[in-house]
Amino acid sequence: MGANSSSISELPENEYLQKLSGSEPISENDPFWNQLLSFSFTTPTNSSDLKLLEEATISVCKSLVEKNPRTGNLGSLIKVFLSRTKELKISAECQNHLFIWQAHNALFIICCLLKVFISRMSEEELQLHFTYEEKAGPSSYGVECEDLIEELLCCLIQLIVEIPLLDITYSISLEAVTTLIVFLSCQLFHKEILRESIIHRYLMHGRCLPYTSRLVKTLLYNFIRQERSPPPGTHVFQQQTDGGGLLYGIASGVATGLWTVFTLGGVGSKASAQLEQCSPLASQSLLLLLVLANLTDAPDTPNPYRQAIMSFKNTQDNTAFSSSNPHTFQINFNSLYTALCEQQKSDQATLLLYMLLHQNSNVRTYVLARTDIENLVLPILEILYHVEERNSHHVYMALIILLILTEDDGFNRSIHEVILKNITWYAERVLTEISLGSLLILVVIRTIQYNMTRTRDKYLHTNCLAALANMSAQFRSLHQYAAQRIISLFSLLSKKHNKVLEQATQSLRGSLGSNDSPLPDYAQDLNVIEEVIRMMLEIINSCLTNSLHHNPNLVYALLYKRDLFEQFRTHPSFQDVMQNIDLVISFFSSRLEQAGAELSVERVLEIIKQGAVALPKDRLRKFPELKFKYVEEEQPEEFFIPYVWSLVYNSAVALYWNPRDIQLFTMDSG
Repeated sequence: MGANSSSISELPENEYLQKLSGSEPISENDPFWNQLLSFSFTTPTNSSDLKLLEEATISVCKSLVEKNPRTGNLGSLIKVFLSRTKELKISAECQNHLFIWQAHNALFIICCLLKVFISRMSEEELQLHFTYEEKAGPSSYGVECEDLIEELLCCLIQLIVEIPLLDITYSISLEAVTTLIVFLSCQLFHKEILRESIIHRYLMHGRCLPYTSRLVKTLLYNFIRQERSPPPGTHVFQQQTDGGGLLYGIASGVATGLWTVFTLGGVGSKASAQLEQCSPLASQSLLLLLVLANLTDAPDTPNPYRQAIMSFKNTQDNTAFSSSNPHTFQINFNSLYTALCEQQKSDQATLLLYMLLHQNSNVRTYVLARTDIENLVLPILEILYHVEERNSHHVYMALIILLILTEDDGFNRSIHEVILKNITWYAERVLTEISLGSLLILVVIRTIQYNMTRTRDKYLHTNCLAALANMSAQFRSLHQYAAQRIISLFSLLSKKHNKVLEQATQSLRGSLGSNDSPLPDYAQDLNVIEEVIRMMLEIINSCLTNSLHHNPNLVYALLYKRDLFEQFRTHPSFQDVMQNIDLVISFFSSRLEQAGAELSVERVLEIIKQGAVALPKDRLRKFPELKFKYVEEEQPEEFFIPYVWSLVYNSAVALYWNPRDIQLFTMDSG
């Protein structure tokens, strides 16, 4: 298993860790801390090392949990870290590598210990461990001790927002973000959503509250900038000749980013692994931002991190800030837009885009006004196109983003004006030139067809059809393939309807002679399929009523498959919406008959274009405009909190949790 594995497995025997977790109290001024914190990191290369490190940490923690009430050594370690962070800003400016390195190492040890503590005890027990102090007598509490948890949380936030991001501070900035995620990870070990939490309370009140908007802003900028981690060696030090150190003698074999490796843990994801290689700090900051934004509201106050995300403005926006919202700040929207366009391969970036479009009206207005909207829409369409490879949550988020965008008429018009060349990822057909609008229709229809044959998820169907319905009145110059696919989808639905109808009839006949077995619920199946058919007819009708003269290819496809619609003309559920479709089919069929037989495709299209001008508009019955608005379900946290934490579990840099301990969501097998 290599040097790393044997070195990690020896950690519980390390004399410095034994002393830290032993029965002797260590004062904050003891030279021991300099020795403990003088170790260097190299990078572990295999996932088995991660599990070994977790086991080694558990072994040290067991001893610490038992002895800490008497020694208060956890509190001493935290105070040592806190005292060193007071000079971090000056150290960064003076390029004091050694000081920053030791502060980072202290935080790394705290983070490792905290992760195990939180996975194995309640928040109340954890809070007690922060209150124990060195005492002469048996175990007792520090009577007048400061609140170390609040102080540590506040210090981590200050470190993230105030320390300049340089090569020498990159590691400690990343570690601070990671430690905040660890502090919030108690949610992983509860099946139910945490609505009352000690850590949440600290973060939403008291000393942490004034930093809310600065923390959100810094995390957003970390995501935007995608700063790569510095090359190895820029923050690594040789062992002090006089010093021992935590990993003295085995340092070169072990440390390997005891802070960068945990991504191999859990079920992992290729997209997140690629992100981590690009910029661990950007990836981790985004995860922390998503966790903070999805904390439940406190009984007496809304989540201030969500408030900050909902209200920030563009740096170009000169309107005055509202005094009623203390969480407002400004971000460069152009940079944010670029980062969102570039990062959509990951669930995290898609979820951030969803949150911003849904919750921040400033961002939504800005995005809808962009003249290069294709840079954002194309990556979203690609997620939907590769539906087989994506998890269902990622597909939902992409689809809801499209639904939110299609609520805007300006968007629905502009997408038909953007002409794309050679869409290489669309494999069913070579698309040398197509409008963004037609491509969007193709991908949404493909998603519906995939869902009909595989997942049969009504929620997915509803959102796909709602997006098509929102666009339908503004369909313009539909590509012939997009027009064909609309009618092909209707054909598929028609066949499915006939099949279910036949099954229901046979089942009913069979049941007349037998009372033994319960009937399958064909009535419900029929009801669902008829709802979808009705919606498709309304979409076609909306296009014909509002923009028939702009869509000769749709009229052509309709005429080519006119027999499909015959059975629905007299059906009570579809009679009203079939009137216009029937009229259009009759009107153009008679014009084609007058033109004679053996007509070329070009000639047919020419007749359709001429007929579109001649067709009296008042003959088409007006229906209410099709408009659907996305509304979040009640208690959205029941969906979003497990989703966000599954992303943390699978994608976080430097973190590994034992899958057997996870309660919040069901673990993937393998």
